[in-house]
Amino acid sequence: MVHFLRNNKIASIILAIIRIYLGVEWTLAGWEKVSGGVAGAVKGLVANAIKNPVKGPTGDVVYPWFNSLLSGILPHYRGMSFLVSWGELLVGLGLIFGCLTTAAVFFGLMMNFSYLLAGAISVNPLYIFLEYFIIIAGFNAGKIGLDYWVIPWIRKNIFKSKATI
Repeated sequence: MVHFLRNNKIASIILAIIRIYLGVEWTLAGWEKVSGGVAGAVKGLVANAIKNPVKGPTGDVVYPWFNSLLSGILPHYRGMSFLVSWGELLVGLGLIFGCLTTAAVFFGLMMNFSYLLAGAISVNPLYIFLEYFIIIAGFNAGKIGLDYWVIPWIRKNIFKSKATI
């Protein structure tokens, strides 16, 4: 399966369709926050996650470390709202255009898992499922996109060998 995802031309077409779908969804969510000035979106999510943490069947808080982290973030909700809004928008654009696809999907996964840890189920499991295939495929997921040109340029110019001693 991994070999198919990383090397097959048909897989790159399927992955491009999935990538663009996710990109549109991320872009719309980010654009709504960026253009609408939804600075309170993160405040509401964080405050609710602190007030009503995810609990297990015994009633114990399942992720106390995450709730502790959120308690430290709450006073800085404006900065976090800025990061989340622009992060969603940039993840979406990266996925739509297939530019730095692996990085975009990694940060998308980070946001999806953060939302899940905060107790917001929504579309996060579906996105994680689809993003999993993209991150496993690596370069092949963005081959039909800007990564076809961007990744070779980065490999050649940024990570060129310095073993000329």
